[in-house]
Amino acid sequence: MRKEPLAQPGEIVSFGPFTLRVNERLLARNGVPLDLGGRAMDVLLALIARANAVVSKEELLAEAWPGVVISDGSLRYQITMLRQALGDGQDGARYVSNIVGRGYCFVAKISRTFAEPEVQAQRDESPVEPGLPAPPGLLVGRSGDLAAIAAQLAKGRFVTLVGTGGVGKTTVAVRTGHDLLADFAGAVVFVDLATLTDPSLVPTAIASMLRLSVRSADPVPSLVSYLRERRMLLVLDNCEHVIAAAASLAERIFQAAPSIHILATSREALRVRGEYVHPLNPFASPPDLPGLGAREILAYPATRLFVDRAEASGSTLDLDGTDAPIIANICRKLDGVALAIELAARRVSTYGLHQTATLLDERLALSWLGQRGAQPRHATLQATLDWSYELLDIHERRVLCRLCVFVGYFSLDAARHVADADNLSKEQIVAAIASLAEKSLLAIRPSGAFTQYRLLESTRTYALSKADEATVDDASLHHARYFRDRLQQMAASRGAGHAPDGASETADLGNIRAALTWCFGRGRATELGVSLASAAVPAFLAKSLLAECHGWSRRALAQLTPALRGSSTEMHLQAAIGVSQMFTRGNSDEVRAALERSLEVAEALDDAASQVQLLGRLQIFHERIGDFVESLKYAHRCARVASTIGDATAVAAANSLVGLCNHLLGDQPEARRLLEAALAGSPDSLQDSSIYSGFDLRNRARIALARTLWLQGYPSQAVVLAQRAVDEARQLDHPVTLCIALIWAVSVYMWVGDLERAERDIDRFIAYAEAHSLTPYLAVGRGVKGELAVRRGDAGRGVQAIQDCLVELRESRYELLTTAFNLTLAEGLTALGQTADALELLDDTLALVHAKGDLYNLPELLRAKARALSCLPPSHAAQAEECLVQSLASSRQQGARAWELRTATDLARMWQAAGREREARALLEGILAHYTEGFDTTDLQQAQQLFGKAKGAAV
Repeated sequence: MRKEPLAQPGEIVSFGPFTLRVNERLLARNGVPLDLGGRAMDVLLALIARANAVVSKEELLAEAWPGVVISDGSLRYQITMLRQALGDGQDGARYVSNIVGRGYCFVAKISRTFAEPEVQAQRDESPVEPGLPAPPGLLVGRSGDLAAIAAQLAKGRFVTLVGTGGVGKTTVAVRTGHDLLADFAGAVVFVDLATLTDPSLVPTAIASMLRLSVRSADPVPSLVSYLRERRMLLVLDNCEHVIAAAASLAERIFQAAPSIHILATSREALRVRGEYVHPLNPFASPPDLPGLGAREILAYPATRLFVDRAEASGSTLDLDGTDAPIIANICRKLDGVALAIELAARRVSTYGLHQTATLLDERLALSWLGQRGAQPRHATLQATLDWSYELLDIHERRVLCRLCVFVGYFSLDAARHVADADNLSKEQIVAAIASLAEKSLLAIRPSGAFTQYRLLESTRTYALSKADEATVDDASLHHARYFRDRLQQMAASRGAGHAPDGASETADLGNIRAALTWCFGRGRATELGVSLASAAVPAFLAKSLLAECHGWSRRALAQLTPALRGSSTEMHLQAAIGVSQMFTRGNSDEVRAALERSLEVAEALDDAASQVQLLGRLQIFHERIGDFVESLKYAHRCARVASTIGDATAVAAANSLVGLCNHLLGDQPEARRLLEAALAGSPDSLQDSSIYSGFDLRNRARIALARTLWLQGYPSQAVVLAQRAVDEARQLDHPVTLCIALIWAVSVYMWVGDLERAERDIDRFIAYAEAHSLTPYLAVGRGVKGELAVRRGDAGRGVQAIQDCLVELRESRYELLTTAFNLTLAEGLTALGQTADALELLDDTLALVHAKGDLYNLPELLRAKARALSCLPPSHAAQAEECLVQSLASSRQQGARAWELRTATDLARMWQAAGREREARALLEGILAHYTEGFDTTDLQQAQQLFGKAKGAAV
């Protein structure tokens, strides 16, 4: 490849709203510098050097990765980053075009200019520019910070960058200095205070960088006098260890020299007049969400930095494959701290990506070396944190070492309890926590009217290494007691009629896990662990962490002492085992025994509120095993107990249960009355019922009402309500509730004939069930996919899928949907010509329905049997007609106009074929007259078409 000269001295390339200072490798949009990685800049320079000509992939790889064998995926990634930075394709703007099979081409019109010689001369003659470090080669994710800092410097003249060690304060300060060189005519002075050990030398260090000779014992007056009439940007880097002296001098200069602008960096604010504090936060990392694609992952600044640094060290990454999620996980573990990410990325060439991630888990990253020539405090994470730790007083060190037992965010109240130790007063603890936050060793975030704190993972690991075993164990004991007491207090508040604070309760999950692990492990505090596990049940159920809830509850129950038998602790643990195992492993006798034992304890304790919850769970258990008659008995018992405690929410929950039972038993008018009463009598959000019942009863009532409305002949209202239930469940962030809403909504969509919508939601249902280990639901999802296949005419595939599904469901004793699956299976067998098998299955199912009570399916079963009989010789025609007549009568008895319409359509078709057009027309006309909506649904369209034929024949 013939190397084109990329630039001449001072060359500026302009295109669209962009300017590129080639020698400085600085790209700006409308004057605002852009974040562009080093590799992406190499690619841009190579493309612009041969603008409007095709540059092959091989040439671009050689330019951006000289001497390194790299995959095409890395080039595609850098092209994607470049296009995103340029806004390629937005508002019709085009910059980089892919010429298929040949390479890439820069297609925008460009112009080339050169910097004014006078400006160049000013820069060359400036006595201070040599003191400004070279511009950073890569600065991702900081364009917003750079713009805000520059604007505030112009407005207020005094900005302090504050952030944790290694977050990139110096890098941002240096970039800001370079960006503002022209604004200050080259007068940017960078003073690194990190090398000072004596605070009194701060004025001397500044004077030295100004090349100012000071002969007085006190250099401050001369320094201030020198600066008073000058205009420049003074960058004071690393003020934290000499903060008092740096703050005092900065304030004096700011007040005395009106044309001096000050940019300071520190791990805590200087706290002087005129100062504007700009927090420099860690880089944003991808969230831990299932299904996040490589493109989305690699768009985050943390992962972009990791990729750039890893490839710069000679590593080859598979950015189109499985590497992206690993990179995302590494960046999350490192909390987006720039130095930590760079150090880890440089290890990839030595250990490989997977091993690097493993070593991070083993907490070996503190000693990893950075770039040769890096400042000593940035050579390793250990050195960075040593620098901060040495600046703490004895109280701050003790508090930091006790706070290391926290995982994730925690409140000030929690910190005070855990940091409590001998010889430390409450005032000293609060002051130490505030100081640690000010020194950027504690990350903070607002949470409503309060503030939450968090130790970054690297800081937490460091603090653990500094704390002795006795300190960690004592802090862990305080930590476990605090969260046990907090959860118990929240439960008591709920019992007093107060709504639970679900957000804060679930936000504590990381700390609850850590406390349970310590209690049952190293701490050997099993009694405390048992009470904590019992108190934590609502928090686990609130987030559908059922497998985890089951594991901790079973472990605690195994450690239950005789004194706790028959206590509320046992009641909660037994209930947790029952409900969690029911949804994750199926409806075993062990589930029923656990729920019944929990109810027995609740009755012995005369705990009516818990009885309502447990009777509701037992109602669900019998519903899921297909015993609908027994399920109704538990629902009625729940309603009786709820009526005695004067709790509107409990009454609404009971109405929801009884209403659903009536829906399944075939009494649609009564079902509707009770379900509407449940919705009217409960709060707008029943997140509290999700916490205690394993799902949201209000949402369950809404989706059951949607099905009831369809059966009663209101298909449009049913679809709207079903979608609302799904949307509401998604907002609740409660996977079990969402799965219940999705599966019942799918039935509504299939009933109205919207198979595409049904398939979309059943795929979501399967994904959620798989992600949360809801094993029985996976079989349900595959069965519904089989139903869709039958509806679309692929009876062979559908029959096989439903048969496999039924085997799995019987193994887990999940019989709630058996009748519905048998119905579709019979239809599929009939379509395949296996009429005898279909009729045998239908007769068995009809007998089961009469025995177990899910009569709402009875009209459809009779209609399916009539269709199967119609496939037999004509001698069976009378029997088929009799089945339809029975189906019609059952539909009318249940108030199920939708079933009535389907049956009447089949019966009218049969009568029409027999020459009984007037009877057929009268039958359909009478039913259609009751419909006021849903005329675009499949059933109504078929009925109208048949009615039209009958009407035409009569005329």
